[in-house]
Amino acid sequence: MATVKSLNKWANKHTYYPLDLLRMALGVFLFIKGIDFMSDPKFMAEVIKPFQGLPGGMIIVHYIVPAHFVGGFLIIIGLLTRWAMIAQLPILLGAVVVNFLGEMHMNNLVLASLTLLVCIFFLFYGSGKHSADYYFKMQK
Repeated sequence: MATVKSLNKWANKHTYYPLDLLRMALGVFLFIKGIDFMSDPKFMAEVIKPFQGLPGGMIIVHYIVPAHFVGGFLIIIGLLTRWAMIAQLPILLGAVVVNFLGEMHMNNLVLASLTLLVCIFFLFYGSGKHSADYYFKMQK
C-alpha cells in the first residue's frame, strides 16, 4: 500500500495535460473497441478462433466486451484507473498472442502492443491529477 501511495504522490507532482489526454484517448479507444467487438460478432469469432479449443473459450468472449466498455469508461474519467488497467492486461496479452497463434496481422500486432505498453505505463503512473480519483482523494 505504501508503494501505491508513493507512486500516487510522484504522479501528482509530475502530472501533465498530455498524459491525461493520453489516458483519456486510451479509454476512448478501448470503449470503441468494445463497441466494434459487440457490433461485429463475426469479427469477434475470427479473433478468438485460436482460443476456441481451450476450456473457458466462451468466458473469453463474454469478458472482452464488458471489460472494454466499463474499463474504457473508467479510464476516461480516471476512476479506479489501475484496476481498469489490470482488467485490460489479459485481453491485450491475448491480442498480442492471437497474432502469433492465428493469422499474423501486423497492424493489429502493433496496435495491441502499443496499447499494452500504454496500459502498463498507466498501471504504474495511475490516473494523474486531472481525474476522478484525485478529486475524490482531495474531498477527504
